[in-house]
Amino acid sequence: MKKVWIDAGHGGKDPGASANGLQEKNVVLEVSLAVKRQLESEYEGVQVFLSRSTDVFLELKDRTEKANAAGADVLVSIHCNAGGGSGGFETYRYTSASVASAAFQNLLHTEIMSRLKPFGVIDRNQKAANLHMCRESKMPAVLTENLFIDVASDAVKLKRQEVINALIDGHVAGIAKHLELVRMEEKPVTQERDINQLSPWAAKDWKEATENGYIDGSRPGAPVTREENAVIMNRLHKNFMQLIANNSERLAALEKRLQFIEAKKI
Repeated sequence: MKKVWIDAGHGGKDPGASANGLQEKNVVLEVSLAVKRQLESEYEGVQVFLSRSTDVFLELKDRTEKANAAGADVLVSIHCNAGGGSGGFETYRYTSASVASAAFQNLLHTEIMSRLKPFGVIDRNQKAANLHMCRESKMPAVLTENLFIDVASDAVKLKRQEVINALIDGHVAGIAKHLELVRMEEKPVTQERDINQLSPWAAKDWKEATENGYIDGSRPGAPVTREENAVIMNRLHKNFMQLIANNSERLAALEKRLQFIEAKKI
């Protein structure tokens, strides 16, 4: 079982960047929750942990200590950027990052950017910095900066569900590739049957059952309910009892006839 730690930045009393009607803490929480849902529903053998699943404040130390204690295989800290300029997307690893962290950053960055390019998002490239979430994590760790809250053109994009979905899909794909996760097998779609179409192999029995009054002859392909079963069983019971009664009358008549014949012989 692979363990993934998703850290939604800021939260609670710390809103993060705020501008253009957006708050960083809300955007990143939406993305984080969806990444968890998608990874666990689409891939086998993966468990996703969240630093926070609601609007609460956590110290940076608490976030990394919990991730380390959980024995997570990778950590992704999800943020939005601020500071003006032209906006765009970028990722960070620690300045002295391991080879695994660098490889993870490359995969994650590539997958996310490939989904953001159709929306005209600027690629600000892969970077390294002395960031707590990357430095104090014992596993490969990457921090993503998902567009600029205070850049109007980026804020407009962040208000579009298609862009949020692109961020979610990119994070999921990058994590899945790095951990070599296997997609869950898709169950084959069963062709829905026309309930009014009679199967050739049942035609004779269906005709006889209809003529004998056990069924009304409609909806041959429909599932049978408990109520319909009760009706059929009751009709069978009545017919069976009638058959017994008829046979009893015949046997009684036959017995009288035999008695008459025996009396004549005497």
